[in-house]
Amino acid sequence: MSTEAASATRIDAPGQLRTLRIGTRGSVLATTQAGTVRDALVAAGHPAELVIITTKGDVTPGPVQRIGVGVFTAELREALLNGEVDIAVHSYKDLPTFQDPKLVVAAVPPREDPRDALVARDGLVLGELPSGSKVGTSAPRRRAQLAALGLGLELEPLRGNIDTRIGKVDSGELDAIVIARAGLSRIGRLDRVTEALEPVQMLPAPSQGALAVECRSDDAETIALVAPLDDTASRAAVVAERSLLAELEAGCTAPVGALAEVVESIDEDGRVFEELSVRGCAAALDGSDVLRASAVGAPERAEELGRAVARELLELGARGLMTADGILPEQATADD
Repeated sequence: MSTEAASATRIDAPGQLRTLRIGTRGSVLATTQAGTVRDALVAAGHPAELVIITTKGDVTPGPVQRIGVGVFTAELREALLNGEVDIAVHSYKDLPTFQDPKLVVAAVPPREDPRDALVARDGLVLGELPSGSKVGTSAPRRRAQLAALGLGLELEPLRGNIDTRIGKVDSGELDAIVIARAGLSRIGRLDRVTEALEPVQMLPAPSQGALAVECRSDDAETIALVAPLDDTASRAAVVAERSLLAELEAGCTAPVGALAEVVESIDEDGRVFEELSVRGCAAALDGSDVLRASAVGAPERAEELGRAVARELLELGARGLMTADGILPEQATADD
């Protein structure tokens, strides 16, 4: 693990506010994401700086699934536990499913659009890609759902930062890639999206597009400073989706998709109220079978709803699909 301060020297002089140290990976996307947290804290009157931390996933080549659990988060969390940083900012989907009791997600800021996005040559949308087109993605969830569409696509492995991935389309090596729309949005590259994939085509990864602002559980002061960044609807959605994943006992590279959204409903008296809609799927890696389930209820029941959808998937045979594909509980998370 290596760390490097990414802003001005900390201010710790008597009578002055301490500078909050925010741990982040060094990619453009990661520092942009962490930068939004830093800027929000600074705007609220709390000095803050970024500290760059190199993770195993940043320096280890090969498929993410083979590297290990928490490949993009373990070193960040270690630095947090060791007191090298006060806060760690993660792409929420990269966190292992089960929370370390010594750490707490103190805030889930407003979530970006969680959908997957297609970046294709010649401005093509998914249905316009000819059979045999080479489409890059290493995420089993995406590969399974793309295969299930029966479009005859050749699915190719894909790793690297966003520019590296897009470059494979620009060079002609690939006809298209599938990538999280949220990442493109955060670094100002939405102009490259040729189609945002609707959930009916492809359910996103649980908590895709959301950030996790993590603190030490015993650091009440920092937790209190970060708490105003929390968005209630985003947290409810993430809790439901990750509860679904936990109930399935599946790691974040399993071919499992989930999407929870707070929606407005109208009761029989015409009154508007909010509900949490939860959808989930589990798929065979070869796309031969996709199981789907859903539930709706009060946002306060987020965890219960997520687990209910997972149990329905299990009753439909999700465990058999994941076992057949060799997906083990808590395998590596995917930086996708």
